[in-house]
Order: sequence, then structure tokens, then C-alpha cells
Amino acid sequence: MDQSKDKLWEVLDREYLGNEPWFTVRRDHVRLPNGNEIPSYYVFEYPSWVNVIAITKDQKFPFVRQYRHGLRGYFMELCAGVCEEGEEPIVSARRELQEETGYGNGNWELLTAISANGSSTNNITYCFLAADVEKVSEQHLEPSEDITVHLLSLDEVRELLLSDEMKQATQLAPLWKYMAINKLM
Repeated sequence: MDQSKDKLWEVLDREYLGNEPWFTVRRDHVRLPNGNEIPSYYVFEYPSWVNVIAITKDQKFPFVRQYRHGLRGYFMELCAGVCEEGEEPIVSARRELQEETGYGNGNWELLTAISANGSSTNNITYCFLAADVEKVSEQHLEPSEDITVHLLSLDEVRELLLSDEMKQATQLAPLWKYMAINKLM
């Protein structure tokens, strides 16, 4: 697809409405290529995110279970986190896996890079596959984290996907891709 003729929206004015570590929102006044204007277009700014499909040498998947206040419940999830400023996504992913689960090493590759909602967020989630990881330390959790680690079989991961127990879209997409590539569903 030829994108050379794509025209970006012109930003006529920008106002920050909230600028907190986990909540930065701005209102842009934009002009579309056809000349129409949208005086209030809201964008949430986030740093890049990472998540990891980790698989141990004995084919177990380290997942984390934690409380998510927005949905008011506990959920099974991939290890995930935020890229620190200036940190490469692979470095962030390795750090997050070790901090949240105590697992590390292994063979790493970028599986996909996705947006949670490209219409209203400005960041990318980098999704990594880490094969042959092993327990290298204990968890190193932040004071706000209450995370338990669960080693799941492939069948248990499939059941999480098919039962809709997982809710985080940026984690579901790479898991489905992994299953499709490896013809595991």
C-alpha cells in the first residue's frame, strides 16, 4: 500500500489538560486534509509498553495474576510494563520479566508491535517472545504491585484465551498470534 500520498492531520492548537505520571491527556484542534476541523480531539499520551510471552525450558508459561482497579478484579496476564525513558523495549521487557516473575535469560525475539487504540493513544506496545527462560531470582516488586506468579501449561493458556478470562487486549493479540503462527489452536 502506497502511503506516500497520505496527509497527516494538521495540529492548529494543543492544550494539555492533565499531566501526571500515569495520566497525560491533551486536546488538539486539528484540520483534516479535506479542510474540515475538529476543535477538540483528545489524545492520551503514554510511554511505550512491553509484554512478554515467556516459555520455560520445560514448556511452562510464566503468567502473573494481579488486581486491576479499572475492571475491579483479579486477572491472569502476561508479564508487562512500561519502558523507562531512554530504555530500549527489549531491555524493558527483560527487566519487567525478571522483576515480576524472577525469570530471565532465554532466547528473545520481537513478536509484534501494536497499539491499544491508535485513535486516542500515542504509544506502542512491544510484544516479545522469550523461549527457554529459567528462574534466575526472586520477584522484585514495586510497593504498588501485588503479583503472584503462575506456571501454566499450553492447555491452560488455550483455556484462558477461549474462556475470555483475560481482558488485556495488548496481551491477547500477541498470544493469539503466537498460537496461530505455531498452529496451536
